[in-house]
Amino acid sequence: MSSATHSLPPNLNRIVERFKQRSDPKQRYRQLLGYANKLAPMPEEGKIIENKVPGCVSQVYITADLEDGKVIYQGDSDAQLVKGLVALLIEGLNGLTPEEILQVTPNFIEETGLKMSLTPSRANGFYNIFQTMKKKALGFQLATTEKSTSCSS
Repeated sequence: MSSATHSLPPNLNRIVERFKQRSDPKQRYRQLLGYANKLAPMPEEGKIIENKVPGCVSQVYITADLEDGKVIYQGDSDAQLVKGLVALLIEGLNGLTPEEILQVTPNFIEETGLKMSLTPSRANGFYNIFQTMKKKALGFQLATTEKSTSCSS
């Protein structure tokens, strides 16, 4: 097991390990489409410009809420493979603290074997989705830090 996988949160590590078991790119695509099919529907009211992922060819939306100090994401895309990437990231990052999410780097996509199967625009979309999710986690972290510093002054 490589050190990159070792430092991943448990759910994300499990996902990476599942993809590593597939040597055929078509099997990986089917697995990704399976994630897309399992993704919980996103409420239409979340599909607003503020939640749209910039730099994606597809329409991609990500929302985030902070519940008991843990980030809960919802997302959707109009493209099935991209929706699978959204689902993979949501399953891998949901329930983590903002700090835990901010420590994750996107290098794990290499280990899944998906990156070499993705078109450049889809690989770029993956990074944009990941960065959007991290940005939302950072917003929660900053808001929590501001609250704690304003309470102590």
